[in-house]
Amino acid sequence: MTTILVTGAGNGIGRAILLHFHGLGWRVIGLDTDAEALAELRAALPPSEALLLTCDVGKEGEVARAFARIEEWLGEEALDCLVNNSGIADPYCGPLPDLALDDWQRWIDASLTAAFLCSRAAVGLLERSEQASIVNISSTRAVMSEPECFAYAAAKGGLDALTHAMAVSLGPAIRVNAIRPGWIETGPWQKAGQRSEPEHRPRDREQHPVGRVGRCEDIAEAVAYLHQAGFATGQHLNIDGGMTRKMIYEH
Repeated sequence: MTTILVTGAGNGIGRAILLHFHGLGWRVIGLDTDAEALAELRAALPPSEALLLTCDVGKEGEVARAFARIEEWLGEEALDCLVNNSGIADPYCGPLPDLALDDWQRWIDASLTAAFLCSRAAVGLLERSEQASIVNISSTRAVMSEPECFAYAAAKGGLDALTHAMAVSLGPAIRVNAIRPGWIETGPWQKAGQRSEPEHRPRDREQHPVGRVGRCEDIAEAVAYLHQAGFATGQHLNIDGGMTRKMIYEH
């Protein structure tokens, strides 16, 4: 049986990826700091098919403990795909002169450091697979910015660079690619107490050439594609409805 590990699996994009692959018949492993969200998923998925662990993936000790449990759960079997999805969802950090180093570091650790720690821990398990891949969830903000998103943009830009560096070093045994989501509506994929249905204005839809805002399912499907795309590695795939290709002028 094939197995996927998703970080930041409790809510939003990570939750959608986890459940998408479970629906495909995969065993799933999810890591998140949100114990309530994981408990909700744990109640919905058979324990033989899902391992859900509370873990801050930006902290080395917690990652080491989680992977000890993962290795025990897998036994001699392989990990086939690692999705480094964790991060701080809110990209706005305020004016640069007011940005504290500790706050900067939180954004970096939640996404970039976490991807490094989890990838490093997963290499041996991935090498057992005949078709192993890592998919990093970056952002269109890695290559374009809005005001006051310094730390988030830096973390995602670093994740883009980590992607091609790992692709070169870990191949051919492990392929490594990144997805850059654009505007993705995560409301329907939150835990029960925070779930919401989107209400998008016509102008929100119209700024996307595809005519709508993104869904978490769009990212889950892209992960599935990149895992199967055996000749793709070191790539950065924009899943943004074409928004970053459309010039938008302020009037």
